[in-house]
Amino acid sequence: MGGRISGDDARVTETLVILALVVITALGFDFTNGFHDTANAMATSIATGALRPKVAVLLSAVLNLVGAFLSVEVALTVTNAVINIQDSDGAPRSDLLAGGGTALLVIVLTGVIGGILWNLLTWLLGLPSSSSHALFGGLIGATVAGLGWAGVKWTGDGSKLDGVVGKVILPALISPVIAGVVAGVGTWLIYRITVGVAARFTDNGFRWGQIGSASLVSLAHGTNDAQKTMGVITLALIAAGEWSTTDDIPFWVRVSCALAIALGTYLGGWRIIRTLGKGLVEIAPPQGFAAESAAATVILTSSHLGFALSTTQVATGSILGSGVGRPGAAVRWGVAGRMVTAWLITLPAAGLTGALMWFVADLIGGVAGAVTVFLLMLAAAAFMWRLSRRTPIDHNNVNDEWQAAPAPARAGN
Repeated sequence: MGGRISGDDARVTETLVILALVVITALGFDFTNGFHDTANAMATSIATGALRPKVAVLLSAVLNLVGAFLSVEVALTVTNAVINIQDSDGAPRSDLLAGGGTALLVIVLTGVIGGILWNLLTWLLGLPSSSSHALFGGLIGATVAGLGWAGVKWTGDGSKLDGVVGKVILPALISPVIAGVVAGVGTWLIYRITVGVAARFTDNGFRWGQIGSASLVSLAHGTNDAQKTMGVITLALIAAGEWSTTDDIPFWVRVSCALAIALGTYLGGWRIIRTLGKGLVEIAPPQGFAAESAAATVILTSSHLGFALSTTQVATGSILGSGVGRPGAAVRWGVAGRMVTAWLITLPAAGLTGALMWFVADLIGGVAGAVTVFLLMLAAAAFMWRLSRRTPIDHNNVNDEWQAAPAPARAGN
């Protein structure tokens, strides 16, 4: 009997394999979050020439890395506010954590895959949709598929705003409006105060100001977005019995997530940088400064309160507000409409993808099902990357004049 693997040993091995897949996939999401959202901080600075493209993404990567260590409030929101992992008395749910927690691990794995695939699709299309809502949508879809509607923590206990509604949906509706109003008023005031001052003086001064405000947005982005993946990995560790508290995050998780989002940020995400920097409005340095300052203020405040808002929506709202606040500025409302459409469908689209991945994994079952959906994700990612090379956008052409549709790539490019 010594050469046989007991049922308990097999279950432990299965749990550890799926846990490893969850951690790898979650860090992969964090990486896509980085390059998907670089535009939030640096698109306006690149568009106005305040920073050279490669310098901008390097600065943003470093500050995302630093920002990831400033707080864990958003990470705890992800761990506690989406899936009902505790009974009413606060103890872990036995139905989720039985059998080595594989039920919850598969839900988390397929949910994160749903988020990654939506992130990559919107990156391919150059749409600055919400990485946060892609992640939450995937998790919600996989949870509903695996546990039913009651498996999602939609609201809190009545004493405070909590759950998906209070921590995700309401901030999504309110935050871009607040950022847009603040940026619009700020832009209007800037132009009122500097009326009569030569543009060369104001533009140069605000370009320097943009470096500071864009840096603050990068720091805020790391504080908010890197934590979301921290919460996902912690949730998986709880399911596997490798972590026992919902009130803290393991240090190695914080470090690995910080590095993943920083590396993704340095990659650039040029397609979305181009859309935000050139597609919405023709941004002058005073507008960029106002937009970045408004975005940083809203993001940092929300991170302190534990709201897992969309930094993409905040940044986009502030850029739109800066266009409205500048006298005579033209806003490309058609592009804005595409963005809003992407915002509206991100949660349900990522949710459907996460649910589909869960059904595939559940149909096959066990480690084989988890490995299958992981390989499907890799194949889809490779396919979308291949498509992106037909119309390449990088630091060399990110500031080219905006066109309604990208020009086809020339042979050999």
